[in-house]
Order: sequence, then C-alpha cells, then structure tokens
Amino acid sequence: MEIRKYREKDIPAMISIWNKVVEDGEAFPQEDFLNDTTGVDFFAAQTYCGVADNNGKIVGLYILHPNNIGRCGHIANASYAVDNDHRGEHIGEKLVDDCLVQAKQYGFGILQFNAVVENNIHARHLYERLGFVQIGIVPKGFRMKDGTYQNICLYYYEL
Repeated sequence: MEIRKYREKDIPAMISIWNKVVEDGEAFPQEDFLNDTTGVDFFAAQTYCGVADNNGKIVGLYILHPNNIGRCGHIANASYAVDNDHRGEHIGEKLVDDCLVQAKQYGFGILQFNAVVENNIHARHLYERLGFVQIGIVPKGFRMKDGTYQNICLYYYEL
C-alpha cells in the first residue's frame, strides 16, 4: 500500500469513492455528486490530494486545503474517503498520517476538522488516537440522509 499524490489517471476511481461517501449521506456535507468534469476541477482546486494505491488500484483518498483565509489561513482542513470494500484495513490511518506530513510541508500550522459526525465512532477514535483534540460539539449540525440530525464534533491538531 502506497500513499502518494494523485495523478490524472486516478481521478475516475477517486470520483467513484468520493461519490459513494456522498451517497451514503453519513459523513460528508456535500449532496452533489462529482462527474468527469467537476471531479477534475474539484481535485485540482485542492492544496494537495493523496491517494491510497494498492498495487495500482485506488482504494482511498484525501483532500487538503485551507480551512479559512487571511489571518486564519494557517489552518488547514481535510476530508478522507476509503473504498467500502477496503474499510477496516487501516487505510484511513495511513491517509491521515500522510495528510499531517503534507499539511506541515505546505506551511499549515493546524489541521482542523469542522464537522465530524458524532456517530462516526471509527473516525473519531482514529483522530483521538492520533492526537487530535476535540474542541467542541455543534448540536444537530449535520443533516443525515434520512432527514434526522446528528451532532458534529470539531477537532484540531497542531502541526
């Protein structure tokens, strides 16, 4: 398993993995799916995109970008997605580890997650195990696919 910068040939697999998380409606705030055009533009607009390459098959990805601008531009934000068939293989941890390295290399001082859905226990345990600190909860901050609301947890990590 190699975590590396994405290449143009990776984009179809990245779009597929991303769209599955969007379709599940349990983790990403996005509701619109990426297509061949919007996917290329979306990934190109990020500060960095890493992929988990398992012998030529993309099984996960992350995006890294500023969380804000100007005086808060030193704070990064990231999102992670792992192919359903490869969950439980610690790919997410490898993606987060690489993201922390890349964020520092790109000059960010903090990595902040704005909306980790409270019932996303696996992600929360991973972030906490890696040293992220929970700094608050937004009650009913995330609308689930079924229309119910879940709390969101905010996390940060000083790079």
